[in-house]
Amino acid sequence: MTAGPGFQPPRPVDPAALSRAAERVARAPEPPWLHTEVGRRMAQRLLLIKLQPPRVARWWPLPGDDLSALREAYPRAEVFDVQPPFMAPQRVNKARNWLSWVGRKAPQALPEAQVSAGSADLVWSNMGLHAALDPQAVISAWHRALAIDGFLMFSTLGPGSLPELRSLYAEEGWGPPMAPLVDMHDLGDMLVHAGFADPVMDQEELVLTWRDAHSALAELRTLGANADPRRHPGLRTPGWRARLLQRLEQLASQRADGRVALRLEVAYGHAFRPPARARVAPQTTIAVEDLRAQARAHRGHAPR
Repeated sequence: MTAGPGFQPPRPVDPAALSRAAERVARAPEPPWLHTEVGRRMAQRLLLIKLQPPRVARWWPLPGDDLSALREAYPRAEVFDVQPPFMAPQRVNKARNWLSWVGRKAPQALPEAQVSAGSADLVWSNMGLHAALDPQAVISAWHRALAIDGFLMFSTLGPGSLPELRSLYAEEGWGPPMAPLVDMHDLGDMLVHAGFADPVMDQEELVLTWRDAHSALAELRTLGANADPRRHPGLRTPGWRARLLQRLEQLASQRADGRVALRLEVAYGHAFRPPARARVAPQTTIAVEDLRAQARAHRGHAPR
């Protein structure tokens, strides 16, 4: 990862564990409720931007998690999906078949490596960035995929997520329960470092509650897994799981409603892809694709 000014990289994660967790989420028969809800909330923010992008790229999408919201916002836009490196072709075909079965046109699906520079006017990434091994590289790929004056909208989990679980694990001496997540301010630095303009970041805290500890753990599993390299190195025992359930139920007993409650921090961001600016130097080089993009933008510039 190439760090920008002021950026402090997060602690490393286990690449194999992160990839397995992300692939398991992608293989699920339906997207997690949280992804759908965050996608709905992110779509509401599109009202703040007057642009009508003709080409929309959904970056690392799950089937059905936000497609309806995007097509409602931009009914005339061409929507295509950008699949992550860990997504097998058969999974892509399964998602397309599922959309056809429910009577919805499946977007074109492209591997990330085949996305052309400047091929999107909106890059939309819903709850995918925290599954990236190298967030800076992903943000740079977003910038490359966007046309000049295109914009980015994304959401991701923040480091304030699951403080109750982190405290519980620390008290029991179980190590970290989750891989470290990137802070909202560091994400803003990454956006600037990649070449984005006018980045805006904000966050909200969501409190999820369940009737019991079993239900809480079952839903947490739909969101991913522990990819921290400092996690417990072997399989957990039934006794350990029983203790975890007991501790969660103890936390629930301290609430008036008796429900298990866990907090999640969701960060939202948007930014624009400005024209390339030449640096003052004895010799200046600008990519041909940037010159062509600037020419097209000047011919048909639209206000934000």
